[in-house]
Amino acid sequence: MRSLKLRSLVFLLFASVCSLHAQEPYTYKTETHLVDFTISVHDTQGGLVQGLTQQDFRVVEDGVPQQIRFFAHDTQLPLSIGLIIDASGSQEAFVKAHERDVEKFVREVLAPGDEAFAVCFGNHLRLVSDVTGSSSALVAGIQRFDKGDRSAPEIGPKEERELGTALYDAVYFAIAEKLASRAERRKVLLILSDGQDNSSEHDLMDAIEEAQNQNVLVYAVRYTDSKPNDLNARDRYGVRALDHLTAQTGGKAYDVHQVKVEQAFAEIAGEVRSLYEVAYQSTNRERDGAFRKVTIQAVRPDLVVRSRAGYYAR
Repeated sequence: MRSLKLRSLVFLLFASVCSLHAQEPYTYKTETHLVDFTISVHDTQGGLVQGLTQQDFRVVEDGVPQQIRFFAHDTQLPLSIGLIIDASGSQEAFVKAHERDVEKFVREVLAPGDEAFAVCFGNHLRLVSDVTGSSSALVAGIQRFDKGDRSAPEIGPKEERELGTALYDAVYFAIAEKLASRAERRKVLLILSDGQDNSSEHDLMDAIEEAQNQNVLVYAVRYTDSKPNDLNARDRYGVRALDHLTAQTGGKAYDVHQVKVEQAFAEIAGEVRSLYEVAYQSTNRERDGAFRKVTIQAVRPDLVVRSRAGYYAR
């Protein structure tokens, strides 16, 4: 009899526990590592191509085909744009041009749900406008800085820089501190500079690596007094640096002596509003810090895909 009562008590306790758990939803959790790529697609004449689907693309990592797990059209993900504006001595002649061009650009590009911030840099990295969806607030922050207001907070660690241009630090910390946290968005950095650097802690490769790891497309508009036929060694270095930075991250560099400023900003504005998002789960599960070369191709042979060159498997 005692054995029967004990079994009955155990049964009642078991039934009570089951009933309690039945009232709670069961959640299954798993962890995946999706590799995201923001890409633009062009025809053979350089025109933007829209309306493509997931089936129009192939992804290859280190020679191994990958299966696309996520795909989004250009209008499905909002934009986060970082403006990196060179305020060093070499750009003093372009202050008004920077203001005018940025104002027109953000008013044309920012749509409801989009956001932008602005960093003006010399040997300090000033966050003159924090993340905002207001183009007016963004431009007002830049104008306050241009009028001599240096009260804007700095990004990155406090540094005592003797020389005047910290381009790579501006790019690195704008991505690490501002864009890295903007999840489920297309992330773009636009640089207005001559491409020269003389006081950064980080180098060009650090800036490229940070952009690649955070899936940030980098564009640049190069302002300089030097004509194409009169470039000195530092000028040519600036050209190559901006070309390399933008090419390795899926963006593009423009030179105001080779293309009209209005055309450059119109092309950038059109492209950032016509991007695709592609993501896959790598078949290589190792997190060894090695660089993985990734190629994204369009199935149609007459289309050209522009994207970052790969990522580091952190």
